[in-house]
Amino acid sequence: MIKSILIANRGEIACRVIRTARAMGIRTVAVYSDADANSLHVRMADEAVHIGPSPAAESYLVGERIIAAAKDTGAEAIHPGYGFLSENAAFAQAVLDAGLVWVGPKPASINAMGLKDAAKALMAEAGVPVTPGYMGEDQSDERLKAEADAIGYPVLIKAVAGGGGKGMRKVDEAGEFLAALESCRREARASFGNDVVLIEKFILSPRHIEVQVFGDAHGNVVHLFERDCSLQRRHQKVIEEAPAPGMDPETREAICAAAVKAAQAVNYEGAGTIEFIADASEGLRADRTWFMEMNTRLQVEHPVTEEITGVDLVEWQIRVASGELIPKGQDELSINGHAIEARLYAEDPASGFLPSTGRLDHLSFGLATRIETGVEEGGQVSPFYDPMIAKVVCHAEDRDTAIDDLVASLADTEVWPVRTNAGFLVRALDAGDFRDAKLDTGFIERHGDELVPDGEADDMVWNVAARIAYGDADGDLAGFRLNAPVRRSVWLSHRGEGRVLDLAAAEADSTAVGEMTPDFFSTDDTLVTGYADGDHVIVFADGMGYGFDTVMRGSGHGSAHDGDILAPMPGKVLALDVAEGDEVREGQRLMVLEAMKMEHALTAPFDGTVADLAAEIGGQVEVEALLARIEPKEE
Repeated sequence: MIKSILIANRGEIACRVIRTARAMGIRTVAVYSDADANSLHVRMADEAVHIGPSPAAESYLVGERIIAAAKDTGAEAIHPGYGFLSENAAFAQAVLDAGLVWVGPKPASINAMGLKDAAKALMAEAGVPVTPGYMGEDQSDERLKAEADAIGYPVLIKAVAGGGGKGMRKVDEAGEFLAALESCRREARASFGNDVVLIEKFILSPRHIEVQVFGDAHGNVVHLFERDCSLQRRHQKVIEEAPAPGMDPETREAICAAAVKAAQAVNYEGAGTIEFIADASEGLRADRTWFMEMNTRLQVEHPVTEEITGVDLVEWQIRVASGELIPKGQDELSINGHAIEARLYAEDPASGFLPSTGRLDHLSFGLATRIETGVEEGGQVSPFYDPMIAKVVCHAEDRDTAIDDLVASLADTEVWPVRTNAGFLVRALDAGDFRDAKLDTGFIERHGDELVPDGEADDMVWNVAARIAYGDADGDLAGFRLNAPVRRSVWLSHRGEGRVLDLAAAEADSTAVGEMTPDFFSTDDTLVTGYADGDHVIVFADGMGYGFDTVMRGSGHGSAHDGDILAPMPGKVLALDVAEGDEVREGQRLMVLEAMKMEHALTAPFDGTVADLAAEIGGQVEVEALLARIEPKEE
């Protein structure tokens, strides 16, 4: 058995691996960048090694430093987690060449499944059903467009080296193809250093079904049933569950058997996932389900499989990497109940899901079955990495109860001042179509604005804020007037709106009756909590955080110029489409920022001229930095 292990990753997955390794009596070594010097995974590990500056390309993606850290600390093995170098065959081989144990599949297996076109060809040869499309060597614009035209729109352009939703574009009609191809290639080059693409028929009612597989060095392969990962936004998974709702035993048997066949075709060892796309227009059927790709690593959503099977997949990884047999045979594995997971991200749905970074002054999770996180109160959400705060997981006897528990947990989650998607997740889980399992990958796009909270506080939240503000000031004789009745009202402002609230009215509102402590307030019957923080009051309701000022202030400065183009988040200028002096039209793209693995296009607010241009390709910018100024066109 491995005695010591280095985790070549960060955040919640590093904490996850450390937790299992500790339970197995295995010594752990963490690695960290400048940004992660005080992170949770660093403190959890038995030892930690600094490997470079904050950008991943200068730290977590530098394999030589990670291997050196393992050697210097006496670690026997390297666990890559997911993301970063986890599916890098060259790194896996370098680990083995250094005399270390690689906790993952053999480099040859990673290579075999690493390029989507080669993987699909291999699967077709092995008898696994694959989606119709083009995977040829001719990568000219003309050939790719001709193939797309022949397949028939809509089609999907996918980077062959892609993953995590990167390098992927849906094209609805022929006129959009070339622009989408250019964008897809650019993102693929930046993310994977490879801009080769394939074309697939886009399935109109797609369900994303994936099967967890596991192999060992003795030729054994088992599956641990399926997960449904259909709720996605911009190809990024948001909510995952196991088993897949609506899956009948015959279809499950066929899909899981195909997944095992796929893993056997590449002599797979360790944890892997076979991803399928299903046309759910007539329900889940084996003859309408096709292989998409294989992820040769542990998946973000692995906890839902662990919850329904009772298996610790990280423990299995370590045991198999140590040369042991898979701990359980196929006939020993079964499904117990239903598990569902939501990804809590540091992003603001009300502002187009822009990433939200900064210090977590207040962080409290609801009562979920399981919380997987790599942050804690007082920590930082960094602009350098994925913005996931936590995975919130609930397991129950049935799907409805699991959903109810997850809704309650997310609604009771409190994060401030960083914004999160908790309120958005609550609405998605509570949507009638989701409850009825009417799922496909277009669910979020189709339901659109109804899932996005507007960020405005309702009267109940205002009243709770008023009670907190008054109670906080009570020790300072709030409202005291000599020879006059005590004044029981407070002034508050929220998002530019100011109100004077009468405390009698607030207390008469039964929804605002609850317990008050010196530093916190909570209601009896509703998910509303809050606290005072200096001149501010923070209130939480249904997963949303609301900030109130308690002191009336002047602005102290004028508003920004209407034509000022400000950076909406810290990031890197990826593309620049204009030069100073150019005439632009309203809505015309000016530049593209990249932040937290996402591209954000900035456009002209009106017809005009680029009067000032402060941005340059490759430049790093801070939030609200002036990037350009558009002077309006003279009438």
